[in-house]
Amino acid sequence: MRALVTGGSGFVGSNVVDKLRAHGVRVRIFDTIAPEFGTDAEFYQGTLLDLEALGAAMLRVNVVFHLAAVADVKDVFENPHYSENINVRGTINVLEAARRSGVERVIYGSTTWVYGDVTEQYVDEKTRLSPPAHLYTATKIVSEYYCQCYGGLYDLPYTILRYGIPYGPRARDGAVIPIFVQKAMNGEPLTIAGDGSQFRQFVYVEDLAEGNVLALKSIAANKVYNLDGAEKISIRQIAETTQKLVGGVEIKNVPGRPGDFSGKEISSELAKKELGWSPKVRFEEGLRNYIDWFTERKEQNEALWSQLDEFLIEGLQ
Repeated sequence: MRALVTGGSGFVGSNVVDKLRAHGVRVRIFDTIAPEFGTDAEFYQGTLLDLEALGAAMLRVNVVFHLAAVADVKDVFENPHYSENINVRGTINVLEAARRSGVERVIYGSTTWVYGDVTEQYVDEKTRLSPPAHLYTATKIVSEYYCQCYGGLYDLPYTILRYGIPYGPRARDGAVIPIFVQKAMNGEPLTIAGDGSQFRQFVYVEDLAEGNVLALKSIAANKVYNLDGAEKISIRQIAETTQKLVGGVEIKNVPGRPGDFSGKEISSELAKKELGWSPKVRFEEGLRNYIDWFTERKEQNEALWSQLDEFLIEGLQ
């Protein structure tokens, strides 16, 4: 089997690439930037807005994992037109290229934020979605509908995976956990809005990647699954666990933000029942793994700069 992973150079995508390869799947990456994390998978450079480039990358591909997107809510807010192009037009381009290329299934990386505006506190895949209040959520819901339409109209099988908030090694610097860790490592206080009771169900990225691989099962065709963490982690817990693991860090409270999302309980029971998936890495262990990776990367960067300094000094003598 050969799989194409759009966004395969990114945080979640690179972990999915690693897991697929570990399971014996031949992998091809489609991304605007080259892979950074040492994979020797095939690489096709291109944008989701180039239908022909997508088609070329899908030659002799069995399944497409469509993970490329503008994933930062802040980036979507600041660049709505570009984000809509990538997140929505990009998705229909992937689906159209897959249809033309005879791809057997498209697995789409969505988000549990599609539940953000529903009235229910406990949600699962059967929960009826409400009109979204944020453009990011809107682009993900539209993309889900596109997958379902292509499945019904063109017999292109799909699987929709609604990710919880991923964390772990390779995470982008602008996410909440990397921000807390960077501040702690720099000796800066960790600030919490309000009482810090707002919670999320963070999911460790390697667990999430394993869920993507399990979605290759035939039972997952034309289904929607939540892939979320098992623990409800409050913002205060993130700060306190970071404080515990890094040490010597002050925690400060600042005024709460009006209308801040308190979180919902999201069930991943369907994935457990049908795919055999459940998150294995507990939050403190996952956070420790991220801190170790972050520290190692920082030390490597400092060593490289030190070597460059020595080289330049010797060259000037």
